Amino acid sequence: MNIECLVTGAYQENCYVLWKDHQQALIIDPGDNADQILHCIQKNKLNIIGYLCTHAHADHICALHDVHQQYPAPIGMHHLDWSWAFDEINQSPPYYEKPKRPACDDYLDWAQHPSWNFDTFSFKIIHTPGHTPGSCTLYFQSENIAFVGDTLFKGSCGRTDLPGGNSVHLKESLRSLKKLPADTDVYTGHGDSTTLQYECETNFYMQ
Repeated sequence: MNIECLVTGAYQENCYVLWKDHQQALIIDPGDNADQILHCIQKNKLNIIGYLCTHAHADHICALHDVHQQYPAPIGMHHLDWSWAFDEINQSPPYYEKPKRPACDDYLDWAQHPSWNFDTFSFKIIHTPGHTPGSCTLYFQSENIAFVGDTLFKGSCGRTDLPGGNSVHLKESLRSLKKLPADTDVYTGHGDSTTLQYECETNFYMQ
């Protein structure tokens, strides 16, 4: 599987574009700089089949409307985050305005099923609240990779001092991530990727 990381916006958010040989592609957390994401799609001649959101903070979804407008496809997010994703509370001036709501009738609620299939992509949803109430980890078991959003970082973990944050829930979520295979590759919402084993051995918050 091809994984391209696009670093977007003022907060240097990691947007991931995933595709296989047949060019069917998923976009994880289209945070900002829609033109950059669109360029990646066009350069690689991709067919977008889904937008997967680890959580709803503006720095992770501000480009969703514009990219979805040109390449409509199902959007997945946990309902506990979708409920406020496009409200006034979800902005960080002067860097991020309130995200525009995509033109779609419905969305895929990650809480409805533990596993999902998009064409040949298969992944599990692990609800990992704490950074936001609806934060989720997307675990692609066959590739042994996890997209953790802002729950876990290399050497650190997500903030809990923002609206909806909860430090107790975050600690529980980090414990749940430790149940994944030690050699799982971890793709974070900001900064460098890592492995679960490295974090379990070196990250204070994973002890």
